[in-house]
Amino acid sequence: MVVLERAVRFDEVDAAGIVFFGTIVAYVHEAMEHFFDQLEGGYARLIMERRVGVPAVKLEAEFSAPLRYGDRMRIETSVARVGKRSAELSYRILRERDGVSCATLRHTVVVTDLDALASCDMPPDVRAALEAHLAG
Repeated sequence: MVVLERAVRFDEVDAAGIVFFGTIVAYVHEAMEHFFDQLEGGYARLIMERRVGVPAVKLEAEFSAPLRYGDRMRIETSVARVGKRSAELSYRILRERDGVSCATLRHTVVVTDLDALASCDMPPDVRAALEAHLAG
């Protein structure tokens, strides 16, 4: 599991004073970028130099408690499945002050050659990073 901890910022809450559901998806993307920091050059190098992407093809989300401005959260990222060209990542977002689970998401990505915009075999280092965090 790879953990990202951060606070909810002022610009991430809606008129009701809670984090908008679309922002939760942005948090998951941030957690995915953080997950791939373990690769040489991180997610930025994977995308910009190596031209290998991991676009979403499926996203499932369940929301169970609100996050508010100033709350600190813990986003736990693990891997549910690794295939030849795809993987399924799992995320759990917890409110740090009380440990309450606010959201769980499952995110299927397909490894993609960004120049051809076509799926491709998973590079060995990407596979190794994913397999190192397979949930048991």
